[in-house]
Amino acid sequence: MIKVNEIFYSLQGEGFYTGTPAVFLRLSGCNLACSFCDTQHQDGVNMTDEDIVKEVRKYPARHIVITGGEPTLQLTASLTQALKRAGFFIQIETNGSIALPEGCEIDWITCSPKTKPIRIQRIDELKVLYPRQDMESCEGIVAKEYRLQPIDCGDAETNRENVKETISYILNNPKWHLSLQTHKILNVR
Repeated sequence: MIKVNEIFYSLQGEGFYTGTPAVFLRLSGCNLACSFCDTQHQDGVNMTDEDIVKEVRKYPARHIVITGGEPTLQLTASLTQALKRAGFFIQIETNGSIALPEGCEIDWITCSPKTKPIRIQRIDELKVLYPRQDMESCEGIVAKEYRLQPIDCGDAETNRENVKETISYILNNPKWHLSLQTHKILNVR
């Protein structure tokens, strides 16, 4: 059984796949307690792999984003294999502090590290929240894509400053690309 916080259908709002129709599978719980976390992920209901596949198949997209909290706390090879059999492209969003269980079939790993060491086996997209992150700690992390995302702290003036600082950093460090929380800008889930 996996404790599921919510399942919903929307557009991917952040990172490399921004704008892609996706089913979101938010798993409950996290191993960190970041002060800037904008997600209520603690509650949930227990579901089997079959329950989850049945629910996510109700939506037309076959791109699924498994997120949390921290999805690797509960993710299983059997769930990812069931989703692959159902035709899904599987993306996870993780803090990278826990390795994937053996046998997990993941197509795209978005890692937004908050602590060291990083234990995830590979990173397709490194997404760093800025400006609160120590960028020196991200040097040497190998990924296909590098994204810098301004933190939304809920205060308009501070948010404007965060965007300004993020853009300045990217212009001075062009391996990084800007990631915005477009779902918030567009007011979609």
